[in-house]
Amino acid sequence: MNPKSHQILFHSPELRIPLQSVTLSFVSDRTLSHLKHSLFNVSPQFVSSFYFTLNGKPLLDETPLLTTQFAPFSTLLLRSRLFGGGGDGGATGAESRDCYLNMYAEKKPDKVDPNEQRLSKWLNCALSNEPLREPCVIDNLGNIFNKVALVEALIGKKLPKEFGHIKGLKDMINVKLDLIPGVDDGISGAKFQCPIAGLEFNGKYRFFALRNCGHVLSAKASKEVKSSCCLVCHKEFEELDKIVINGNDEEVVVLRERMSKTTKEKKKKKMMIKKVKNGNVDVDDDGVSLEGKRLSGTKHGVDDKAVAKVEGNGRVGLKGVSDVAAKRFKATDIAPANATKDVYASIFTSSRKSDFKETYSCRSLPLGRN
Repeated sequence: MNPKSHQILFHSPELRIPLQSVTLSFVSDRTLSHLKHSLFNVSPQFVSSFYFTLNGKPLLDETPLLTTQFAPFSTLLLRSRLFGGGGDGGATGAESRDCYLNMYAEKKPDKVDPNEQRLSKWLNCALSNEPLREPCVIDNLGNIFNKVALVEALIGKKLPKEFGHIKGLKDMINVKLDLIPGVDDGISGAKFQCPIAGLEFNGKYRFFALRNCGHVLSAKASKEVKSSCCLVCHKEFEELDKIVINGNDEEVVVLRERMSKTTKEKKKKKMMIKKVKNGNVDVDDDGVSLEGKRLSGTKHGVDDKAVAKVEGNGRVGLKGVSDVAAKRFKATDIAPANATKDVYASIFTSSRKSDFKETYSCRSLPLGRN
């Protein structure tokens, strides 16, 4: 061996290159890049994907072969670069914070098909979500139910809060749905229709139920055939008897206000009937309470014994006075002694307008207004 040269060894398990030796001369200016090109007769881009390591440390391609770190018989290892994950500057995806956060982000619920949601609302029971089947009922807000499922929930006290306004059978309205001819229970589509217009009961058209007879009609049929009677049974109804089925938010608000108003009126009427039965309230022939309207006591010169009392049938009567006279009763009839009837009547009626007519010119005359 030339004393001015020495040998180094190299190999590559990845490329299946066995251990080989290279003789280095001290006058040579070759680098590791020249050594790689001598091993591969391919494009420079392919050669750049490999690098040498010495004792586990990577070496630059510009490192000269005649360097003090290459001792005689040093062993170099030729390895391939791992782009995109080898810590060599390639993109790994971990640099993006969004990729890390998306791993723990909550998954958004899948979008619900609006058509499926509409069909489910119109074809199924609002409580049990089972297909509608006779007998069916609706509540005062237009929700439609299978009557059996609703009654069972009431008995078991398992009604959700959204249906808390349903207290019993009085809050249910039996409805009569017209079945489409030839439709079986196994079909998943619409099973009912408008008996007049033939429109399917599937949510594409507005439907309402009549409170007094229970028939379900489409709004289109009611618009085309305007009538104050049911188009099926010809029973008369009022506009307030219409209950929109599965209405929008605005229609539900109107129905809720109507329901609240009706409930208050029923409670008030029930309390009034209870007071009348107990004899605590006087009523007139129309059932209107006279409490707070009747004059009594010595202040107005009215004898309490002569005041009307509630009889057993709830009518008002005066002792010794016929029914006709009781209806024509006036305050002046019981005026105090030595009192002028006109003056006494003015306490309960508005004063008469004076015959004097005020003009612009007479406003300066204080006596004229008196």
